[in-house]
Amino acid sequence: MSGRLMPCSAGEISSLFLFEKLSAEQLGRLCSEGRVELFDPGPVFAEGEPATCFYVMIEGTVVMSRRVGSDDIEVSRTSQPGVYAGAVMAFVEDGKPQRYINSLRVSEPTRFFVLPAESFANFMHEWFPMAVHLLEGLFLGSQTFQRAVGQRERLLALGSLSAGLTHELNNPATAAVRATSSLRDRVAHMRNKLSAIASGPYHRDALKALVDLQERTAERVSKAPALSPLEASDREDELADWLDDHGVPNGWQIAPTFVQGGLDVAWLEQIAAAVDEQEILPSAIGWLTYTVETELLMSEIEDSTTRISHLVDAAKQYSQLDRAPYQVADVHELLDSTLLMLSGKIGPQVRVVKEYDRSVPRIPAYPAELNQVWTNLIDNAVSAIKGAGGEGTLTVRTALEHDRLLVEFRDTGPGVPAEIRGRIFDPFFTTKPVGEGTGLGLDISWRIVVNKHHGDLKVESVPGDTRFQVLLPLTATDPGTDPDTVPDSAQEPS
Repeated sequence: MSGRLMPCSAGEISSLFLFEKLSAEQLGRLCSEGRVELFDPGPVFAEGEPATCFYVMIEGTVVMSRRVGSDDIEVSRTSQPGVYAGAVMAFVEDGKPQRYINSLRVSEPTRFFVLPAESFANFMHEWFPMAVHLLEGLFLGSQTFQRAVGQRERLLALGSLSAGLTHELNNPATAAVRATSSLRDRVAHMRNKLSAIASGPYHRDALKALVDLQERTAERVSKAPALSPLEASDREDELADWLDDHGVPNGWQIAPTFVQGGLDVAWLEQIAAAVDEQEILPSAIGWLTYTVETELLMSEIEDSTTRISHLVDAAKQYSQLDRAPYQVADVHELLDSTLLMLSGKIGPQVRVVKEYDRSVPRIPAYPAELNQVWTNLIDNAVSAIKGAGGEGTLTVRTALEHDRLLVEFRDTGPGVPAEIRGRIFDPFFTTKPVGEGTGLGLDISWRIVVNKHHGDLKVESVPGDTRFQVLLPLTATDPGTDPDTVPDSAQEPS
């Protein structure tokens, strides 16, 4: 956008604080290479456009805004002569094309001294070489520092997740090893029992009936119903009494296994009728006991290995190592993988409630970085709940809100005090004890959501009800700038 050209007066621009120490010759060069423009109310430049000019306001009113989703959010409004904006970092020789990271508009007729970015850079290097050297060092050092602390925050989160994942994997792995060892022992006993039965004076039809019973019993175990502790105890007593009445030794030891396998007195009556020989019944019961035990152990191994597989899939989904950085993603898959990865840290004290609107569409996003946002917000919620007494509820909700996707994390912790609510997204601000928090989680989350996804991140809080809300656009925007390399204060009116 351009305004109407106006005369450039060296005397007028020398009254602006940026130029008040310049010589007459320097002011003349500014006027010769720059220009004065008058803008009517409306836009001057837009966020994301090539940063071609450096603007210094002479008189009028400027409004600076940043894009959040589909909205322009005002961040600054001033009528102070001399404020500047635009290509303020043009003198940095890092070889990267620069773009306006804010939008500028005027709310009344406003005059600017406008200097092409190349001229501004040349003047800075020629007139202020020491200052340029220092500013470049500060700017590049700030970028390096932000990358370093951001990486440290990610490594801290990764370390915590790795510890939790190791714990989660260890449980099913240990269970699978233990069950495999027990299974080997039970199979050996089953072979011995079968050998004893086969070598005994048993009729061929009785042996055939036993084999048929074994198959039917194994099928019944696979469909065993879940019983309450009271129901299981009553059934164990019934089975133990039946076994004792039918001369089966150690019935009290066998009964719990049969109950776990879904067998009852009616089933034992079928076994007794099928065997039809009282002397065979104890051996048949013993053989079927090993059958039930092996089926239960194989189910335990299957459950454990399935759990391991789900954890590995969740880790892959969380890390997104095998996927493109920018893609169309299902936020529910991302949320589920993060909750699973953090399940060890969440613990039994925190009840997790999922209120997902499954009708919301998949969205274009950086999934691995959104997972980092979920991790930070869930971690904060869990810490708040546990710090307030140890028990509470974390509710994760998704919904459509106008033209954006809402992901909300609601906890029943003590809340965020009003006096610090405006600071929680500041770098290094933390309420956690020394050594437990870096103060970077919410800052990085804000950068990922707002800078990189053009979304919004906000908080609403009262005691017992704190809600962090992430709003993400439903449609693709230009890929955002890396949040680790964007200085928040750059190009804002001074």
